[in-house]
Amino acid sequence: MMDWTDRHCRYFHRQLTKHTWLYTEMVTTGALLYGDVARHLDFNQTEHPLALQLGGSEPGDLAKCAKLGEQWGYDEINLNCGCPSERVQRGAFGACLMAEPRLVADCVKAMRDTVSIDITVKHRIGINESESYEFMRDFVGEIADAGCRTFIVHARNAILQGLSPKENREIPPLNYDYAYQLKREFPSLEIIVNGGIKNYAEINHHLQHVDGVMLGREAYHNPYLMAEFDARFYGDNKTIVTRHDVLKAMLPYVQLQLDSHAQYGLKLNSITRHMLGLMSGLAGARAFRQMLSDSKKLASGRAELLLEAAALVRAQDLELL
Repeated sequence: MMDWTDRHCRYFHRQLTKHTWLYTEMVTTGALLYGDVARHLDFNQTEHPLALQLGGSEPGDLAKCAKLGEQWGYDEINLNCGCPSERVQRGAFGACLMAEPRLVADCVKAMRDTVSIDITVKHRIGINESESYEFMRDFVGEIADAGCRTFIVHARNAILQGLSPKENREIPPLNYDYAYQLKREFPSLEIIVNGGIKNYAEINHHLQHVDGVMLGREAYHNPYLMAEFDARFYGDNKTIVTRHDVLKAMLPYVQLQLDSHAQYGLKLNSITRHMLGLMSGLAGARAFRQMLSDSKKLASGRAELLLEAAALVRAQDLELL
C-alpha cells in the first residue's frame, strides 16, 4: 500500500470505523534513520489503533526504528516480509526475507527487546518456486520462537523476478488453506489472512478458520464497506455512519490540513484522492470521482468541494448517503 495509506487516507478511513486496526504504508528504516522522521511518523490521535509497518533487514536499525514508533505513540510495529518490488529487494527486505527466517527472527527479537508494544510480521505463503506449506510453516515457526505472536498471511506466493508488484497481487493463485492450516498447527498464534478479500461473505468465511482478516485494496477502492465493521465485528451498535456524515466530518480536517501545511505545498488532491471510492456502487459515483479529480476545481483549495461532488449523486440515491 505504498503511497496509499498515508495519514490523510487513515484519517478518512477512521471516520468509517472506530475500532478496525489501521496500518501505515511501509516506512523503510533508512527513511527514519536518515530522513524526516516527523514527515513519516506524524499522525492524528483519532487514528488509533494504529500499526507502523517497517521495511528493513538489519536488526539494530529495526530496533531503533521500532523505538521511534513506540515513542511517537504507535500501537504495534509490523515487519514487512511480503513486498515483492524490485526496489525493496535491492534493499534486501520485503518478501525476499522469507528465504532468511533466522535473520527475520533476529530482527523480531531485537525489536521485542527494545519496545513493549507488539511486534508482528506480514508475509507471503512462499517465494518463487518455494510453494510448499512446509516452507511457510518453518518460516513462521522460527520467528514464533523469537517471540512473534501475530502473523498476517498474504495468501499468495511472491514471484521476485519477472512480475511487477501489481502482477504479484493478481497472477500467483490465492491459497487460503495454507493460512487455515497454519492456525491449526499453531493454535496459540494469532493468524490473520490477507489477499483478494472483497465482501462480508468472504470475511465471515475466513473468520471460521483464522483469527482476523486484513483488507487492502478493497478497503481503499470501496471504503464504505468499512462502515458496518464496528457493528459486525466489534459489537459496537451505534448508528452506522452515512457517506454524507463522513464528508461533513472530513471538512474541518481538510481545511485545517490545507491551512497548516500551506507552506509545504499541500494540495487538496493529497486528501481527496483517497476518497474517490466513497460513492462506489451509487449512481453518480463517476461524477463524484470526476469532480474530485478535476485539477481546476481542486486548485481552488476549498474543502466544500467534497459536498459539491456529493451533490452530483442522483437524488434517488441520497437516502443511501
